[in-house]
Amino acid sequence: MTDPDGLERLWTPHRLAYVTSDEPARDPDLPACPFCRITPDPEASVDDELVVVRGETSYAVLNLYPYNPGHLMVLPYRHVADYTDLDDAETAELALLTKQALDTIRRVSQPHAFNVGINLGGAAGGSLSGHLHQHVVPRWSGDANFMTVLAGTKMLPQLLSDTRDLLAGAWSHGGMP
Repeated sequence: MTDPDGLERLWTPHRLAYVTSDEPARDPDLPACPFCRITPDPEASVDDELVVVRGETSYAVLNLYPYNPGHLMVLPYRHVADYTDLDDAETAELALLTKQALDTIRRVSQPHAFNVGINLGGAAGGSLSGHLHQHVVPRWSGDANFMTVLAGTKMLPQLLSDTRDLLAGAWSHGGMP
């Protein structure tokens, strides 16, 4: 059914728990923010199965709902909402990890281009806007094929765990710290 504004709606209520902070954490002793459950210490982290690399102040993690294979996010461990809230060390490491992500994904997947960006605030599209995160999305010519355009379905050729293993292995063996 088409609404008066001419747009069709695709309802995805299963994503509500992901995009709202109203849902309780799995364990009341854990932070509600899924990004805050990932720590610099892999032994202390709870939700780290998609972490690609850890730095001192920031880390890279695959997006649980990727637009394309290799879609990851670079973010600080510290729970801050705005880019201007980052300290100098966080800003520098966020930039370094973003550069390393681009280099690693290029070596692994040979994308034709990238979308890199931060959505600051809910109105800008930030679904978890309370914790700053920068998206790195590899793009290929024609990646929005007929399935995406006509059926509203995105085809992903690889499991997230396999993508994570591939990128983490390439990251650590690419001559980068």
